[in-house]
Amino acid sequence: MAKAFLVGAGIASLSAAALLIREGRFAGEDITLLEAQDRIGGSLDAAGDPASGYTMRGGRMFELHFECTYDLLSSIPSLDSPGTSVTDDTFAFHEDFAWNDKARLVDAAGRRVDTRSMGFSERDRLDLVRCVTTPESRLDGKRISDCFAPEFFTTNFWYMWCTTFAFEPWHSAIEFRRYLNRFVHLFKTFDTMSGIYRTRFNQYDSIVRPLRAWLRSQGVTFELNTTVTDAEFAEGRETTVTSLACTRGGAAERIPVAPGDLVFVTNGSMTANSALGSTDTAAVPDTSAPDASWRLWHTLAAKRPHLGKPSVFDSSVADSTWGSFTVTTQDPTFFKAMEEFSGSEAGKGGLITFKDSAWLLTIVLNHQPHFHEQPEDTYVWWGYALFPDRPGDHVAKTMAACTGREVLSEVLGHLRLAQSEQILESSVVRPALMPYITSQFLVRKAGDRPEVVPEGSTNLAFIGQYAEVPDDVVFTVEYSVRTAWTAVAGLLHLDRRPPPVHKGGHDPKVLLEALHTMHRR
Repeated sequence: MAKAFLVGAGIASLSAAALLIREGRFAGEDITLLEAQDRIGGSLDAAGDPASGYTMRGGRMFELHFECTYDLLSSIPSLDSPGTSVTDDTFAFHEDFAWNDKARLVDAAGRRVDTRSMGFSERDRLDLVRCVTTPESRLDGKRISDCFAPEFFTTNFWYMWCTTFAFEPWHSAIEFRRYLNRFVHLFKTFDTMSGIYRTRFNQYDSIVRPLRAWLRSQGVTFELNTTVTDAEFAEGRETTVTSLACTRGGAAERIPVAPGDLVFVTNGSMTANSALGSTDTAAVPDTSAPDASWRLWHTLAAKRPHLGKPSVFDSSVADSTWGSFTVTTQDPTFFKAMEEFSGSEAGKGGLITFKDSAWLLTIVLNHQPHFHEQPEDTYVWWGYALFPDRPGDHVAKTMAACTGREVLSEVLGHLRLAQSEQILESSVVRPALMPYITSQFLVRKAGDRPEVVPEGSTNLAFIGQYAEVPDDVVFTVEYSVRTAWTAVAGLLHLDRRPPPVHKGGHDPKVLLEALHTMHRR
């Protein structure tokens, strides 16, 4: 019987394992996940308690056309309702708590901005259309800022777009173009964010835990604290893995890969080398070498140049770093004040961005509880800043150098709430600094990311955010699931392939609605 070895235990590997069982008819006992950390979930993480504070480095948004994700999760039972799938639970939650953002942008005076207008000039509109219609090959090596005038980056559209998806002006024009084409159907509701879907709890509790439970019930093996350091290839022009080198408990091991066995590698990591702080301490940057996922990719690419160029993505930390923070409190004052300020109850308001803030701060009040075991008297909210290397407007330090209390002080300075001191004293704040969080957006060229199943590969596939899937967009759960499905179908030569990437731009009605939105005043 063939066996499958999956390097990493993030959402891509979890999905690949489930698809090997569902689509490839693998027995769970023949699937092993090899994870360097002591936990699974990769970038979909969430942990903590009311006393020490909850933490999550990020939160992923969904939309109606995440076909691969919903197809996969329709097979996975919800932990709370075994008769209901994770997909059904997500849709049901959206019915009850759809976003209708009434305070998407806030100005320097603390006032809500009218975001019905995108704020475009005629040149902005022409540049946007030109970017969308330019062949991807002509954007190789270009930044977003190469395609637009400086004024574009002060429009309402840019403030909403960049903080929804975490784009910076120096990021790849290729990725920006893909996002514009992939999500053109969201243009008409972009100011209210009503087309965005969220899971009932954080993604670790709503997706990772049910997947883990189902995989374990199928007999899948999880080998934690196991770092894969190399793969040995058979001689010849084809790429065939014959063994994996790893370390476990400080001891070196070799895992033989027999003919017919499969190897799936998550190459690179968005949350590698992340650092957490506390209410009283800053998140100290981790300046050590990139983690095991990056090192393994470098090792493999050195042997086979067509396996991508990891240095394109892991050598420009200044261009891929930003910070987030999670706030825990047992005092409802902040939630009540924000519901009054935003005009929306918690869980229905969407993102709130302080567009004039030096850090470009954004906060969100999720539906409570946001953690599965979160007590009823505890409230958790989250925020992030795309420019953590700039001094704040109310705290004379960069976000990266701030304690959790100082980060919260900066947020409260922008809100100008009368209860600020009470909120500050009653909150536990955990800041996070992530040096590679948008490394997948860095300027790239064709071939810098390896194909999911590289040319000439007989048993090796790459999955996750740094494998190449035409048309779809990175920094989404959908992309990880799509790479997993593409890998399983490709290596096993299955007839059933992933659903096509949704292309709303092929629908004349969607295009007309987008054009109307672009001209709204």
